[in-house]
Amino acid sequence: MTPATRQSVLGLYRKVLHIAKTWQSASGQPEETTREKEYIRNEARTLFRKNKNVTDPKLIKQCIEECEARIEIGLHYNIPYPRPIHLPPMGLAHKQGRTLRHQEKLRKISKPIYLKSHDEIS
Repeated sequence: MTPATRQSVLGLYRKVLHIAKTWQSASGQPEETTREKEYIRNEARTLFRKNKNVTDPKLIKQCIEECEARIEIGLHYNIPYPRPIHLPPMGLAHKQGRTLRHQEKLRKISKPIYLKSHDEIS
């Protein structure tokens, strides 16, 4: 990892921890605010520790983009949890064959970047 990349990753980690410290829930309830702050801290620790040994520059860039997207979406909607996506169900495909593989590929491609690591942890 280059020093510039390391600095940007550490800067993102500090930014997430700062957001967790100053976070206010949308409802304004103290219990909910505490729960959401803890979620932000735990999610950041989990994801950053999971990816600490990543050395591939493309994968590092993808992780940085995902982190930035989750920060922006969380601040915009005032929701710390990943926003769900609504993909069409795969009910029209046969249980095997090219159509099913094609639909699975389309669903994988259409998944937003901010949900990639969330599915791996949950």
